[in-house]
Amino acid sequence: MRATHRALHSLLLGLCASAALAACADEGADDQRDLDEEWGMEGPLEPVPAPGKEDSEYRRGLLVATNTTRTQVWTARNAWDDTTTTAARAAGLAWGADSGLTWDQKYAAWVDSLAFIPSADGYSQTVELTTPWGKRLPSPSLECAEMSMFLRITFAAWHELPWFMESATSTGTRVYFGHNGVRTASGRYAQSPEFGVAYADHSRLTPAQWMASWPVDANLRTRKLGGGTDTQPAFDGAPFGRYLDEIHLNKRVGYFTVMALSYLGSMNLADTANTYNLVPEAVRAGDMLVERWQRSGIGHTLVVKEVLPIGEGNLDVVTISGSMPRRQGKRESGVASKSYFTSAYAGGPGVNADGHEYAKLGGGVKRWRVTKNVGGYWTNTWMRGDEAVWINSTDYARIAARPARFQQLLGQVSPEQQRTELLAQIEDARRHLRNYPASCAARQRRENAFAELYALSSRTWGTTQAELDRLHRKDEDYVLAELTYGKSKTCCWNSTTSAMYEIIMAEAAAERAAAAAAGTCAPPTVFMSHADGYARWAARAQTMGQAAAWRAWSEDESCPQRAVAQDEVAPVEVTPYCERTSGGGGACTDAYEANDSRAAARAIAAGTHAELRICAADRDWFSTSTARTVRITFSHAAGDLDLAAYDASGARVATSQGTGDSEQVTVPAGGTFEVYGYNGATGGYTLTVQ
Repeated sequence: MRATHRALHSLLLGLCASAALAACADEGADDQRDLDEEWGMEGPLEPVPAPGKEDSEYRRGLLVATNTTRTQVWTARNAWDDTTTTAARAAGLAWGADSGLTWDQKYAAWVDSLAFIPSADGYSQTVELTTPWGKRLPSPSLECAEMSMFLRITFAAWHELPWFMESATSTGTRVYFGHNGVRTASGRYAQSPEFGVAYADHSRLTPAQWMASWPVDANLRTRKLGGGTDTQPAFDGAPFGRYLDEIHLNKRVGYFTVMALSYLGSMNLADTANTYNLVPEAVRAGDMLVERWQRSGIGHTLVVKEVLPIGEGNLDVVTISGSMPRRQGKRESGVASKSYFTSAYAGGPGVNADGHEYAKLGGGVKRWRVTKNVGGYWTNTWMRGDEAVWINSTDYARIAARPARFQQLLGQVSPEQQRTELLAQIEDARRHLRNYPASCAARQRRENAFAELYALSSRTWGTTQAELDRLHRKDEDYVLAELTYGKSKTCCWNSTTSAMYEIIMAEAAAERAAAAAAGTCAPPTVFMSHADGYARWAARAQTMGQAAAWRAWSEDESCPQRAVAQDEVAPVEVTPYCERTSGGGGACTDAYEANDSRAAARAIAAGTHAELRICAADRDWFSTSTARTVRITFSHAAGDLDLAAYDASGARVATSQGTGDSEQVTVPAGGTFEVYGYNGATGGYTLTVQ
């Protein structure tokens, strides 16, 4: 692609993060509408006009009889409703012969069947793609909306099913991206490719032929997605085109997929011309959850991976999500996924900061429409029998009621497991920020998890917010405070790096040291655009000899707020920095303090004791009248804690000094034990006494 082409596409895609609120940016209302040098197409493309009372069910697309030979990507030889044709009766990727399943049900079965494997990042899980040619590949690295579109396009093309997504130009011309190519009612759209004549289709090769020599398209292998970095870990950092060349005999599909994912985004997925609203009870693999918190701009998409009944009418829903900067599809646990389904951003009740009702922004659980021949026109509708699970896009009361229903429907887990999951979400957001410190989505995701942790701990254990912040807040949470997206240009900056994170934290450490030298405490400067932009961090990089590592701000996604004088910190409930122990004020305490010596050891009963903490120069001592096995669990990455046991005379009888997230010792009757930090480490822990 030419540089101008890539720059145009960068308007379309933006920040998306993993887990508890990962975000993808969409088209803003004031995007530039320039013609692309290569294809003569404007971008981005808008959702279509609002549907009528029939919710787009009979909105006609292209005439089936249209001669699309030159633009054709693949031929629709099968229909989504087929169950008895030769192709439909054959065994497939996730179904046996004569399964009786429609192709839409087979799509759900395929997504559900994808195995979880370790991600390239070394700490999360992703999925392994299975192909009709017996290949198994780890998930591609995509942003969140791209992941959902990639899976659907891939499946439809492999099985020669009709498929299209509808969009519109700024002047209202309807544009169809699908198996017929990129077209309007009058013909090929602008200078979009003539896929049928420009690229090769090797689909008719016999198994013996493609097994002997898989056809390679060298040009396809160089094709990159627009907007942001496109490196695929499955192929040593090669672009997405390399991945597509490996999974398609029909190379036209590879070129089309790059183009469709570069021009369409989560606003088009929220558009009822392409998906429809679903009742919560009907959710299944292959569906998607779209989050929308503003009328145009940033959003988030998750693909439903598994839906497991867990008794008493409850479900456990596991999702996968991409991100920007792009990453492999990341597994989101049932607890993490539930936080998305129950969010107001999922079309729930209430209004956003602009006074717009969430239920009218297009968020919520959705299912792909299926393309059928209706009266001689390709029409995006739904499967027979799905009428009972459809919600009209203008039925705002039912749409707004869905998050509350998901709160009831999705699995209930123990408070301890919820706390563990929330802390994992917080740490996952931090991990993302250590690589991309400008990420507003990860900052928001972290704070949403903290808000849930506050509520859970208050109602379950009576723990205050201040106590939780002393246990679990880190300096980096204050340095990388949540920003108001629409009022902060930092949120449009997707190209920050781990080296920049180190520079940012070095500046915070210097500020902390200067305050300590003066005998005071001051909160660190939030990393965002100030009146002088990002000058202080650029200067710190210079001081550190890392000037080349500091990058200037860039508009990596559509950024209506590009001209703001100074970013805005979001109004988040958090204990002031200097009231935390690490900030230089407040007392380090938990339910058993003061117990800093053997003489002050606190008697401990059997059971689980949460929200405990080791602070600077601190040791926690406990006593037991009967022999006990005691175990502490904590985050080793946050602080390496150790455990020692003593008999009644005070002699040390056991130690546990591992490098994992737990330590365990046996304490004799009448003995004591202590919890302490290795080399002065600090951190929170949970104590289990058996």
